[in-house]
Amino acid sequence: MELELDGIEVAFDHTAVAAPRIRDLLPIYHDLLRGRHLGGGGDNRTAGYRTLQLVYANGSKIELMEPLAGSTFFDSFFELTRGRGGVHHLNFHVSDIDAAVARLTERGYRLHGLNLSEPRWREVFLHPKEAHGVLIQLAQVGPRPDGPRATLEEVLAGNGRNGNGVPSP
Repeated sequence: MELELDGIEVAFDHTAVAAPRIRDLLPIYHDLLRGRHLGGGGDNRTAGYRTLQLVYANGSKIELMEPLAGSTFFDSFFELTRGRGGVHHLNFHVSDIDAAVARLTERGYRLHGLNLSEPRWREVFLHPKEAHGVLIQLAQVGPRPDGPRATLEEVLAGNGRNGNGVPSP
């Protein structure tokens, strides 16, 4: 379902769930609920986390996230969730991230994490204090590289996109 923000197309894409270990999330989201690995996934070494996405029969998606060894990326999130993790953010794709940032700023919303440097994924976040406790990610998706995508096993082994070669705990 596509919506609009002052003429900018907005479409819900996925819910992200974070835990200290992706492997602890797989029995529920992969095995029990029958999520199929979408392909790809990998490490964001700069921020310090690993992701993978599962897709369900109706096309809905869940992104699973974990910190990389030594990362402090999720420290405050895990503190809030008493170390268990949970829903981390909701992701919406927008047709024009620059226009979305301008519209939200004009409306007085507090934004953070603006990153326009990566053409394949330009993003900004609407702070949870602005969205009733929910972190909202808005992203404009650019061209994706062709070629084979990493399998679930490769991602967990640390050999997904930008993988660091260190297996998930």
